[in-house]
Amino acid sequence: MRLIKGEAQEGMISRRTLCIGITGGVGSGKSSVLGYLTDSTDCRSLVSDDEAKKLYVPGSSVFDRIIETAGDDVLAADGAIDKKAFALKLFNDSSLRERINEIVHPAVRDIISDTMQYEISSGRHDYLFIEAALLIENGYEEVLDELWYIYASEETRRKRLKESRGYSDEKITAIFASQLSEEEYRKHCDRVIDNDGSTERMRASVDAALRAVREQTYKHERL
Repeated sequence: MRLIKGEAQEGMISRRTLCIGITGGVGSGKSSVLGYLTDSTDCRSLVSDDEAKKLYVPGSSVFDRIIETAGDDVLAADGAIDKKAFALKLFNDSSLRERINEIVHPAVRDIISDTMQYEISSGRHDYLFIEAALLIENGYEEVLDELWYIYASEETRRKRLKESRGYSDEKITAIFASQLSEEEYRKHCDRVIDNDGSTERMRASVDAALRAVREQTYKHERL
């Protein structure tokens, strides 16, 4: 049981990989938390947005279906998707966006499911961390061991989005309105990671969650 790198393992017992979802609103700092978890634990991490991007590359399991749905005019001369042309077409056609999502989202769910099965059966790592904004909406609380809500106030998130992405207040407000409320996140998640302040504060919150997971798992396995 190698929960925290460098931590003494004496008296610990082996167990299967725990699958933990990392979720929260835009600008909450999910990537920062995942980066710290990757550095401080024996884990594998999977970011749903990164997996989705791979599906838009020639040779992916759903690339041909994406092109059939979007049309050949989104292809560049080299056979890859012309990102600007594709983005413009999606922006102007909400129905097309929905149809593309109906192709991509199930494919991402399959990737997550396959990864979970592999990591659990192999037992290579203590944790599999899955970072995604829609874990709750897509029902992952039913299959994951835990869900962690990455908390940051709307004020903090708004500031981050302006500084890092250059978003306008209007765009940020629209995105916030489309996502779950803080109440809903807290209702469905097992633990809350405080990422509203300094990096040190976030890391302390993560460390506390890891200790709680370790204690809970150890007690369960001793029963």
